[in-house]
Amino acid sequence: MKKSLNILSKAFLILITSFLLGSCSHDSPKFISEGVIEYEASVVDKDHPMAGLAPNGMSMFFKNDLFCSEMTTMGVFTSKFVANPHNKTFTTMVKVFDMKNACIEDEKQIKKELDAYKFNFEETSETKVIAGYKCKKVIATNLADPSDKFDVFYTDELNVKKANYSTPYEGIKGLVMQFRLQKFGMEMEFKAKSVRKEEIPDNMFDLPGFYKVISKEEMDAFFKSIQ
Repeated sequence: MKKSLNILSKAFLILITSFLLGSCSHDSPKFISEGVIEYEASVVDKDHPMAGLAPNGMSMFFKNDLFCSEMTTMGVFTSKFVANPHNKTFTTMVKVFDMKNACIEDEKQIKKELDAYKFNFEETSETKVIAGYKCKKVIATNLADPSDKFDVFYTDELNVKKANYSTPYEGIKGLVMQFRLQKFGMEMEFKAKSVRKEEIPDNMFDLPGFYKVISKEEMDAFFKSIQ
């Protein structure tokens, strides 16, 4: 009889523990699958020719495991990047006054670009809170230049999958909250400052018909022309 009670007690404790752990994660008001993350942004190389055009912030909208990052400089230069892990594409949209161009990269083009900007990640036990989320630290080392090292922080407290699709951080099991990215030859650092739950319209991730679709080579040439 006593043995049976002990078994029942242990089973009850396991059940309660599982319930509490589940409540702390999936039922948490922070564990959201749709919303907006606001990032601070800064140029790593202040002497870069395009540093003057660099935005000081970025908004990232997420829904249904789709991601749209938007940046604006002086209200006239707007860039949007849509990562779609479902159809394995990455769409860049650039709007400058009346010019509205876009290019759509497929899986092969995405891989080629990422191969030129690859990192080794060293997990650490260090954590810190960013925008209200517990984040884990990894040390990133640029494979092309091992002297280039920096800290990356990511969180697994958001309900998103393939959070880092089409970025160098795709292998990290969580959404990056502090990181660096290189696009069109300029490297920028981002750090999340707020996360909010918000209904995102489905067309946020669509390519509007008024954009002219150009090739990746033409888009690269455009950015080179303004440097």
